[in-house]
Amino acid sequence: MITAYIGIGSNIDREKHVEAALKELEHLGEQLRISTIYECDAVGFDSEPFYNLVAELRTSLSLTDFSQALRNIELKWGRKINAGKFEPRTVDLDLILFGDLVSKQSPQIPRCDIYKYRFVIQPLSELCPDFVVPDDGRTIEQIFKAGSDSQPLAAVKPWFNFSR
Repeated sequence: MITAYIGIGSNIDREKHVEAALKELEHLGEQLRISTIYECDAVGFDSEPFYNLVAELRTSLSLTDFSQALRNIELKWGRKINAGKFEPRTVDLDLILFGDLVSKQSPQIPRCDIYKYRFVIQPLSELCPDFVVPDDGRTIEQIFKAGSDSQPLAAVKPWFNFSR
């Protein structure tokens, strides 16, 4: 079993799509845990605010199969097949870490967003602060403390039952 960390984002019917994503992820592995859910402004384009969080789960799927499963969930829940990077999202599922695997090809693992966006590194640090990032040597907590963007995040009270 491999521990995977997935960034979840939505700014279209946010509650519905975050909850749907979590229910779908339960089918891809076991021991699903989630970070705090955060609200933040869209980055790189003018749009409604996003809900963002990170999910952790253990899976027996290969990187290729897991990545395809994430893509299938996005499409099932209304993501356009040709969606651009900077546009509204029903569901955005980004594989951040996949065990200690390093991949320079798609999907890039570890995902470079951990160095850029607070809405990725802060919730990730809640789940695995002591994890040493492959090909970097620093822990998630060290990367978080080194800083990313200064975008404000507001914690959102969960509207559904989920044991963390």
